[in-house]
Amino acid sequence: MKFLLLVPLLLLLIVNPAFAFLSEDGTGLIERFDVNVDGHIFEVITTSNYDIEEHEFNKDEKRLTFFVNSSLENNLGEMVLPNELLGDNLTFYVNDVKSIQNVKSSEKISFITLNFTGIGNNKIDIIGTEIAETFDSQGGGCLIATATFDSEMSEQVQQLRELRDNSLLQTEYGTAFVKSFNQFYYSFSPFIADYERENVLFKEAIKITITPMLLSLSVLNYVDIDSEQSVLGYGIGIISLNAMMYLGLPILGIVSLRRLF
Repeated sequence: MKFLLLVPLLLLLIVNPAFAFLSEDGTGLIERFDVNVDGHIFEVITTSNYDIEEHEFNKDEKRLTFFVNSSLENNLGEMVLPNELLGDNLTFYVNDVKSIQNVKSSEKISFITLNFTGIGNNKIDIIGTEIAETFDSQGGGCLIATATFDSEMSEQVQQLRELRDNSLLQTEYGTAFVKSFNQFYYSFSPFIADYERENVLFKEAIKITITPMLLSLSVLNYVDIDSEQSVLGYGIGIISLNAMMYLGLPILGIVSLRRLF
């Protein structure tokens, strides 16, 4: 029963294979790749003048590999890489030859500029030379929210991730629930996220639907959730607020319309 109290908090907290589109100025191809590591989804974003045909990740070697096809001799690409995936101390290889590339890192991401030469098929290896932050089996990608707001780095997704990691996972009830709920959530969220990317109207409908819940969850960023009692207390409050928004108001509207007619 205690777990049920936390369901609305986790519906969005639990980031489809690659998809691509042209950049706004039409000079590069923007591609997004989901790297799955033990159920954790990390989004990698690239912009380049070459086509990335395939990617693979080797967890044991901490290596991310891109297989690209280049139509130009001089190739240029940019990449946004989550630091949780490989860390921020990276080594690069182009066609198995060590290469020096430009990397600028912040707390959460590394911005990489790739330069290499060669027409045709090329292989790019990115290797983490230090162990990144240990993957937490309770965490995971915000699949639905990421598809809705277009990026894992969007403000809404980061807000949800921080709420989960910094608040819910700091309590026994929250941690136990997240671990159990992940198995259920990942059984359907990838399909919803995929369909959002394919259908703009469906995506907008999901955005309209989850926005009230996001607003209610944002309240939790201004309170201290540091005990089992606080998790249950705030959980009950959020459930009541969302029940009123998603059930109470529609029922009230239906009753009012019936009285008019």
